Amino acid sequence: MKPVQKKLTTWFFSCLLCAVFMRPVFIQPVYASDLLMVRSQQAFPEAMLTLQTSIKEHGYTITRVQRVDVGLTGMGYHTDKYRVVFVGKAKEIHYLVNKYPALAAYMPPQISIFAEQGETVLVTANPEIYAPMVDDKDKVIFRRWESDVYSVFDDIRAADE
Repeated sequence: MKPVQKKLTTWFFSCLLCAVFMRPVFIQPVYASDLLMVRSQQAFPEAMLTLQTSIKEHGYTITRVQRVDVGLTGMGYHTDKYRVVFVGKAKEIHYLVNKYPALAAYMPPQISIFAEQGETVLVTANPEIYAPMVDDKDKVIFRRWESDVYSVFDDIRAADE
């Protein structure tokens, strides 16, 4: 397994562990080097609307919203609302995938959003984890994405106030 793929696999399982074990209320975004997370007091529908609005205001397109809760429930798990929101800028995604085919499996970036005990949690991979897969001149794309994720999560937090 390549180092970046191993890192992404580790990130995915970290997301699952955070979702299960991080019960305290976090209003401020929780930042880790590979994982960005914010917990909101908003109910799921309101947090989803805030997320979608902020994504669009930052110039990104929502390419797809995938329901995860239906599949989990079908496998016997009890879960509340759970979605994965795929976001990006089409030209940037096409450019990156064409120039760096190994990125295709990770594009477009996604934000997981799920309801948990009357709150809503949003989690995403820090876009900087993809930077080692590209040339130095293209790393700026991931730095900008990271900054935009922080800003979107700040919008989620501000909606709680």
